[in-house]
Amino acid sequence: MSAHDHTGTVDEGRRQALRLAGGGLAVAFLWSAGMGPAVAQMNPRRQPGDEAAAAADGNPPFAPNAFIRIDADGGVRLVMPSAEMGQSIYTGIAMMLAEELGVGLDQIKVEHSPPSDALYGQPLLGGGQITGGSTSTRGQWQALREAGAVAREMLVAAAAAQWHVDPESCSVARGVVTHVPSGRTLGFGAVAEAAGRLPQPASVKLKERKDFTLIGKPLRRIDSPDKVNGGTQFGIDVKVPGMKFAAVRTSPELAGTLGAVDDSKARTIPGVIEVIKLDDAVAVVGEHYWAAQQGLQALDIEWKPGVNAKLDTQTLVAALQETSRNGKALVGRKPKGEAPAGGKRVEAAFVSPMLAHAPMEPLNATVHVTPGRCEVWTGTQVPTRVVKEAARICGIPEQAVVLHNQYLGGGFGRRLETDQVEQAVAFARQVSYPLKVIWSREEDIRHDRVRPLYYDRISATLGDDGKPTSWQHRITSGTVLGRWLPAAMGKDGMDSDAIESAADLPYDMDNVLVEWAYHVMPPGLVVGWWRGVGPTHNLFIVESFIDELAHTAGKDPLEYRRSLMKPGSRALGVLNLAAEKIGWGGQPLPARVGRGIAVGSPFGSHVCAIVEAEVTPQGQVRLRRAVVAVDNGITINPSSVQAQMQGGLLFGLSAALYNGITLKNGAIEQSNFHDYRNLRINEVPQIDVYSVENDEAPGGIGEVGTAIAAPALANAIFAATGIRLRELPVSRTQLAESPDALKKVAGILTGKEDVA
Repeated sequence: MSAHDHTGTVDEGRRQALRLAGGGLAVAFLWSAGMGPAVAQMNPRRQPGDEAAAAADGNPPFAPNAFIRIDADGGVRLVMPSAEMGQSIYTGIAMMLAEELGVGLDQIKVEHSPPSDALYGQPLLGGGQITGGSTSTRGQWQALREAGAVAREMLVAAAAAQWHVDPESCSVARGVVTHVPSGRTLGFGAVAEAAGRLPQPASVKLKERKDFTLIGKPLRRIDSPDKVNGGTQFGIDVKVPGMKFAAVRTSPELAGTLGAVDDSKARTIPGVIEVIKLDDAVAVVGEHYWAAQQGLQALDIEWKPGVNAKLDTQTLVAALQETSRNGKALVGRKPKGEAPAGGKRVEAAFVSPMLAHAPMEPLNATVHVTPGRCEVWTGTQVPTRVVKEAARICGIPEQAVVLHNQYLGGGFGRRLETDQVEQAVAFARQVSYPLKVIWSREEDIRHDRVRPLYYDRISATLGDDGKPTSWQHRITSGTVLGRWLPAAMGKDGMDSDAIESAADLPYDMDNVLVEWAYHVMPPGLVVGWWRGVGPTHNLFIVESFIDELAHTAGKDPLEYRRSLMKPGSRALGVLNLAAEKIGWGGQPLPARVGRGIAVGSPFGSHVCAIVEAEVTPQGQVRLRRAVVAVDNGITINPSSVQAQMQGGLLFGLSAALYNGITLKNGAIEQSNFHDYRNLRINEVPQIDVYSVENDEAPGGIGEVGTAIAAPALANAIFAATGIRLRELPVSRTQLAESPDALKKVAGILTGKEDVA
């Protein structure tokens, strides 16, 4: 293995994606420790639905599978099975296909795929057309390269037949087939129609890694130019002839309903067209969004309280604590043997907050409902689910719903939900024109489907050598999987996402007990997938606690982790690489500056992050530096890996430092970036990313950095202050050196005291 600084895979022998009978949907997080790899694959060859898909695409001369279209002029179009939301998957997929097809990235036009589980179902997600869980590359790696190879061999066969030569004497580069002995050439367009009439090869030979010309190169993203010049169309950019705009407000209380609405003032505002209602929401329609938003502000709305009128965060935490103590718990990992008697007992309890997604592009959908038909323009991670829900609301067959998927201005799991599209369809049914429904930032955050609140109790007994002789971890939370797809729950009711990165530790320990206690969420409080899903929460608990055990045992945090890992393991490899690159154990750090380590194996990759942070006497945390080492097997695009690790880490650090969703009177208190903020550019530290190169199959990358961020930060804060964080987000009050220091920074922030 070699390390490079341009830029992680859980051993697939330890995990298996659960497939559901009948082609049902599953999620990224359906893994089971100790089981073999998933065997489902995308189909790189012709399928029953390909003919209809090609017909809808204008019947190009050459459409050998669901992913490749070659037109008569030689133009190459790639139909993308995954959704692009900033994670650079369009570039990665294009590189995989183009590598085997024999074209350059600059010769390709990419297109959003139409809704179809049959053609574009993700094998690691039970066959559903879903983008999530860092599965796109690892679930499509083999099949999409094969799809390119199948097309290439058919094109070569067509050219060879025209020349009456052996196909083995031909080569392909940049969309041109060359007969090597004679130098004759034919472009793809010239042989496309003939290739389309040929039978598909029974087998194809894929390139070896040493022969890659695209894969493994740090190439520019194919979608960057249009994003720079404004040519990219996101859902919020959609324009349809005759379209009107709607601004919406939903009941602030999560289980409340709409009462009386006085719209007399709103209707006097220029540009306001109509006021329409649902059971729990009201929308103002305008000629433009400003008129609709002004009209919405002018409404006099009476909301009817629901069952959560008195619900607050403290009540919810207390309820989870009670479930943790007295509720039924399911076992996710059993100890292999009896722990020896005696030893030092260490215990801790943690609270991890609810979190919102807050993508830069607020939720939106444009919908046109006509008799017997519904047309939808939106950016979604679940196209076929959008179609299904639109058909249900309109009472029409799914075939009568037309979805135009768009680029997503961020998702982070939020666009795995269809609630905003469902609401837009319900509003659009009440009007005759296309209706663009846009949620404001406030509406987006206050009605998010939040990451669950977690309460964890964890304990271990240390032997004379300081190593754990037993380990117990009880996780208590609601279940996203149980709502999103109940059929994917374990036979005993286990939510595999709730225990991921807790049951499958990177440490060599036998006496490990991991349990999950399910807590029923109050009505209206809907929990959803948040970037990093289960590992984001569990790695914070596990790595914080491992750090605490090292301190209790009087061991260096790095050496302690090394002592618990199997020699030669991939997790140990990234731990050693990160420690080397940051210079662990070198020059002493200044006072109130510390470094924190976190290591884990989420999403089929292995990662170690080391964060260096300073904590001021006033309790402010200043990020100084971060080093990340990742082993994600074969890297498709090192530039994308670097960007995703940096962006994911910053997303996770922002959440750990500043973010938490709290409830008061049954409503979410946060509303915009002033009280749900991100790191600003002047607060971003230097982040160095190093990758371990090997021949292992690719792992996921989009959520890996987020999942490892919080524990590395928390451990750095402990190293700087001696204060162990049991709750997030970080509390300045807890970290301040003294009450007077905290008062001083409060005065500075309010302008009542000079900075000096």
